[in-house]
Amino acid sequence: MAGMDQKRGSENRGGNQRPGGGERPAESKIRDGNQRPTGSERQAGSERPAGSGREPERERNPESEANAAGGAQEAAEQKRGGAVRGLLRLLWEYGMLTLGSAVAAFAIEEFLVPCTILDGGVVGIGIMVNNLTKIRLSLLTMGLNIPFLLVGYRVLGKKFLAKAAFSMLMFSLFLEVFAPLRNMTDEYLLAVCFGGILLGIGVGLVISFGGCLDGTETVAILLNRKFDFPVGRTVLIFNIVIYSIAGILFGFDRAMYSLLTYYITSKVLDFVDNGMNQAKAAMIITDDGRRIADMIYRRMGRTVTILEGQGLLSGRKEVVYCVFNRLEVYELKRLIKEVDASAFIAIHEISEIIGNHIKQKG
Repeated sequence: MAGMDQKRGSENRGGNQRPGGGERPAESKIRDGNQRPTGSERQAGSERPAGSGREPERERNPESEANAAGGAQEAAEQKRGGAVRGLLRLLWEYGMLTLGSAVAAFAIEEFLVPCTILDGGVVGIGIMVNNLTKIRLSLLTMGLNIPFLLVGYRVLGKKFLAKAAFSMLMFSLFLEVFAPLRNMTDEYLLAVCFGGILLGIGVGLVISFGGCLDGTETVAILLNRKFDFPVGRTVLIFNIVIYSIAGILFGFDRAMYSLLTYYITSKVLDFVDNGMNQAKAAMIITDDGRRIADMIYRRMGRTVTILEGQGLLSGRKEVVYCVFNRLEVYELKRLIKEVDASAFIAIHEISEIIGNHIKQKG
């Protein structure tokens, strides 16, 4: 019996053998529930049909997509509209600079030059040299203005330089255009009155739109910023010297006619541009006073005073107070619009200023 049991046991063991391999207990094929699957089992278990690994697509919302597309289109249209408005504004500004230059050139060539009546500044020097040497006034004016433009480049910036150079170039071109035409009058009094009025209108238009026809004003602004010397006084000294030389060369009656023309021109320019030789002050009520103050200081070299304000309806506001000269009015307006288009600006003349931090005394 024992031998038979031993024989059966050996037969059972032989039945559990793998063909061509070693023995493995039958229980080893049953994996314990707590035992982790082998790498091959994980790989086999992780195999899924192609495409089954993709996450389910989010449901599309046609309304939100339409709103996004509409917002992008509206932003693009606003950008295009802003670009078009900027171009139209630029064309308008340079068109008015051209018109002002044409009116001023007409007054010079058709009223003042035939009667040997001088304008102030560079044009007055050009008229004297023209009478003495017969060099074309257009060439003299442009040539004499170039050094002043180079001097004022760092003081007044690229935009002012561009507009001033454009205005002076157009002024010289129109001087050449009007030179061959028949003179309007030979009467000195008529030439003084109408020439002074038209010259004031032309110069006023040019200054109102950020340009300049006389390079001596850039030097006056430079002296004003360096030494606090008033702009109007500097220009007046220039002109007194020019008229004194004209009196020696052409007779003192011409010098007196020239001074009268200068007075009429300044008053008309005062009407057109709202200020000839007086300092101006601006009170700017805004929500972004600190940024406006920084830009005024960086671009215009002007210090400001910032005050706290309270609007009846608008609530808390910042009030920026700044003093400047007439040639800087346009630049100040443009600068404020860049920062806060809704800012409230009040610009007024100043009759007298006391204090070292202010640039000009009227």
